[in-house]
Amino acid sequence: ERFEALFRIYDEQTTFQMFKSFRRVRISFGTAEAASRARIELHDTEFNGQPLKLFFAQVQNGGEDVDKAYLAPPQPVKQFLISPPASPPVGWSQSEDATPVINYDLLCAVAKLGPGEKYELHAGTESTPSVVVHVCDSEAEEDDDARPKQKIVQTRRPEGAPSTLN
Repeated sequence: ERFEALFRIYDEQTTFQMFKSFRRVRISFGTAEAASRARIELHDTEFNGQPLKLFFAQVQNGGEDVDKAYLAPPQPVKQFLISPPASPPVGWSQSEDATPVINYDLLCAVAKLGPGEKYELHAGTESTPSVVVHVCDSEAEEDDDARPKQKIVQTRRPEGAPSTLN
């Protein structure tokens, strides 16, 4: 009570929180001016043979001030596109897949080509390249003659007994 009376001189609404295991007390004043006066006048004064060490703590603002200090989250517009939704949004319907387009003229022309021949798909101009298809020999014939299969050599295991770490 004597300790609390030291600080109640500066503000009657002062609250105290005792942290006995830390040997600390948190004192909350109603105004910053009262806290400043108490700090200036009581810092390093003796109480029960021990000097008082007074420090300011950071003010914790609540409510609207905290909301203004940070950016607000974006509005949830088309949020279902970010990750798979639990259920589709209202009004969503699955679209039909288009039928594939087959160019029969191109297939016929490629089928008529033999190995080593070429077929020009698109004639080039000054600003665009030409597109030409070269028909190659079958892959099976080339692979057998060109390169033999290499055998993969297994890596030898190191000699000696493995040591264990304790």
